[in-house]
Amino acid sequence: MNKLVECVPNFSEGCDLAVIRGITAEIEAVRGVTLLDVDPGEDTNRTVVTFVGAPEAVLEAAFRAGRRAAELIDMAKHHGSHARMGAMDVCPFVPVSGVTMQDCVALARETGKRIGELGIPVYLYEHAAATAARRNLAVVRAGEYEGLERKLADPAWRPDFGPAKHNSRTGAYIIGAREFLIAYNVNLATTDKRYADDIAYALRERGRHLRRGNTSPFYYKGEVVNFGKDAYPCGACELVAKDWASLARHYREAHGRDLDARYAALGYKAGDVEGKPAYADGRFTHVKAVGWVVEKYQRAQISINLTDFTVSPAHAVLEAAREEAASRGIAVTGSEIVGVVPYEAMRESARWYLRRMRKSTGLPVGDVIEAAVQAMGLRDVAPFEVDKKVLGMPRNNGQLAAKTVAAFVDEVSRDTPAPGGGSIAALAGSIGAALAAMVANLTVGKAQFASRYDELDALALEAQQIKDQLMAAVDEDTQAFNGVMDALRMAKDTPNQKAARTAALQAGYQRATEVPVQTARHCRRALELCLRAARCGNEAMITDAGVGALVSLAGVKGAAYNARINLKSIKDADYVKRTGDEIARLVAESRGIADEVEAEVERVMA
Repeated sequence: MNKLVECVPNFSEGCDLAVIRGITAEIEAVRGVTLLDVDPGEDTNRTVVTFVGAPEAVLEAAFRAGRRAAELIDMAKHHGSHARMGAMDVCPFVPVSGVTMQDCVALARETGKRIGELGIPVYLYEHAAATAARRNLAVVRAGEYEGLERKLADPAWRPDFGPAKHNSRTGAYIIGAREFLIAYNVNLATTDKRYADDIAYALRERGRHLRRGNTSPFYYKGEVVNFGKDAYPCGACELVAKDWASLARHYREAHGRDLDARYAALGYKAGDVEGKPAYADGRFTHVKAVGWVVEKYQRAQISINLTDFTVSPAHAVLEAAREEAASRGIAVTGSEIVGVVPYEAMRESARWYLRRMRKSTGLPVGDVIEAAVQAMGLRDVAPFEVDKKVLGMPRNNGQLAAKTVAAFVDEVSRDTPAPGGGSIAALAGSIGAALAAMVANLTVGKAQFASRYDELDALALEAQQIKDQLMAAVDEDTQAFNGVMDALRMAKDTPNQKAARTAALQAGYQRATEVPVQTARHCRRALELCLRAARCGNEAMITDAGVGALVSLAGVKGAAYNARINLKSIKDADYVKRTGDEIARLVAESRGIADEVEAEVERVMA
């Protein structure tokens, strides 16, 4: 999977388009970065920019944009309705695919260090924060630009990078790492905002005032419950404690949450709750939601921010919204993703719906995403273009794999050494894995195999993964051999040139060996999947499992041939012995598995 990071810097300029273009030009100049969106706001005098790319490229683009903003924006002259502290006010790094939050923390800190070296104070926030006190963006930005000079003079607010000195032109930058925020709307079959609000408040983490009495179907019609003497109601269940300490203990033990932190976030002072409204917990954490009406769609919508989709995924929130709406006699007609969404979020939603339908999750990537699109009604009010909306979607960008079958066969037949046997071996194995997936997918859903759903689903899912890895190897094998060809073309006139050429050749032959060895490993795994398909799949498709095993065995043996021929040119005796032993083992084991598949086929055929 390709490594992909999103960066969403906010700049304190929303009116002067020349300034905005000057900043975004710095981002677009970095190779490997794609600028997705530029959203200027005149009233806020602020522009939100979204771009994605490989980690190193995103870091470089963020640094250049921050440096350019310092040159073009004068904070001493800035006015706008949005809270702000610096020319590049906030700059979060967000993991999309193939990277962890810690990777993004490292990017934030390196960017902060480089910005600080320009003489700009930098604070870190969210996951990149050095202390818990600086995690919350609102806390870090409190006092804004106007209070920055006073803040910098306070030793407790010494910046994480850069000087503790007020830079009146740039202000201070706030750089961090956070989870991907998904802007998600649920569409209701009504134009009454009250329904949208009522459901939104039931879903969101903040919740709403606790009420009793006439709360169904509209919760807001009930009577607000206040904290009173010997009456401290829990917002997550029906318990009423006699005092705050007892309630806090219950809340922690029964619901796993901190009551003091909960009410502090609502603006309550510690210990000062008597006579004030109690709050009912919302159904989800990491969810913000309000209701509104969109005239363009003639629908009320529940407007939702999913601030951590790994904790509260879109499908879970949607299904809860459907429950809440049904209890009020309202239908949910579909939903809408505003902006972009990570592939992992869509994949998990798709798998949840497919499992609920008792359908296989081991489908090609495009089919998996389409399952989520349909189940969630994502084309209800607007188009949903997968290529534009889904970030980090796995793709095989290899030139060979992208060819038609006829064009690929023609390419192999030409008077060039690559693509050759190694690419064909990988292709053979991928077809074997695909046949294993096919047998599993055609078996899932048959009544007589209902008890084997989990087994068949796991088989199909792994077979798709092996298939995709072997398809990538079709191009990787050719690229590896090209490294040998490049080394052979190197100059060899001087001793230094000869030494460099020899080193490059040895590295090239090792790479040209490692790729087919990895192909052989994957092909052997494809054989095991074909054996599982033969044993647990529908016997009507036993021959498909048999053919899958035959081509997978050809893939193992073909990859072994390619690895062995390259070993002959490698001088590292230990490497040659170790790799040669593994190749021999892979071939022997694969022959044994293929024999087992053949025995299963013959048993059924007889």
